[in-house]
Amino acid sequence: MASSPSYIPYLCVAAAAFITTFLAVPLVKRLAIKLDAVDYPSKRRINTKPIPRLGGAAVFLGLVVACIVQILGTWYLGWPPVLVPHPRLHISYPMLALSFTVIFATGAIDDVFQLTPKQKLAGQVLAALIACTGGLKIGVIVNPFAPGEIMLGWLAYPITVIYLVAFTNIINLIDGLDGLATGICGIASFTMFSMAVLSGRIDAAALSIALFGACLAFLRYNFNPASIFLGDSGSLLLGFALGSISLLNVSRTAALTSLIIPLIVAGVPIIDTAPLRSHSFAKRRKSASPSRSCASRAPKARSRCGTA
Repeated sequence: MASSPSYIPYLCVAAAAFITTFLAVPLVKRLAIKLDAVDYPSKRRINTKPIPRLGGAAVFLGLVVACIVQILGTWYLGWPPVLVPHPRLHISYPMLALSFTVIFATGAIDDVFQLTPKQKLAGQVLAALIACTGGLKIGVIVNPFAPGEIMLGWLAYPITVIYLVAFTNIINLIDGLDGLATGICGIASFTMFSMAVLSGRIDAAALSIALFGACLAFLRYNFNPASIFLGDSGSLLLGFALGSISLLNVSRTAALTSLIIPLIVAGVPIIDTAPLRSHSFAKRRKSASPSRSCASRAPKARSRCGTA
């Protein structure tokens, strides 16, 4: 009789991500204020007071510490190794870690210096290409219409890049209300953790439970009324992480399911909140005047409006 998996390593990894993120948020808030990575009230924003962004730095740090805890546990405590990819995949985990760093850096730079859409997209494509080069790609899918599989061949690279970039931007799109993106990513990551455990994908399980712990801790500060925002550093990181987990979790018999379910989990809030966001935006545009818009800008921009 097969022994049931031990959940102690997963609990420790989740706790490491949770504690690190929870303790890092106050430090990140001060850093964001110092760098002027702040969302100031305006007719295009929902917040009524300046709110620091760059919250993704705390989430990223939580994931890094969780990874270190997992590695130390494997070396010294006899935990099962998690850096074991699916037989169909040949993953270079250092390359995967580099792709996470690139996507976080892209968002962090945008939070501080405001990248153009093309520059931001270039960073997302670069991160996805690094992940593909490291072996994280959709090489085979189950044929939904007939027995057998569909080999994608060279198409695996552009399809995987498009998939990861699209998944990243889905989370970036819904990051407009306090706690929405963080909460949805927490739910999605725990859902993926359950799927990974049931299918024996321990690498996906470890990453998803770490992401769940980080999201849960960040939600303490991001829930309405939020005292810090994810920023692009957080929304891009969370979206890219969920997309990567779904690819790590691909199995021979449930490939399409593991790709589609996360999209459904993350996509429902878009439809649910679109009317609310459109109404709020229209209301603010109607009520805003030029003088009010000028006064709502950052202090650095007020001098251009003739104010002190």
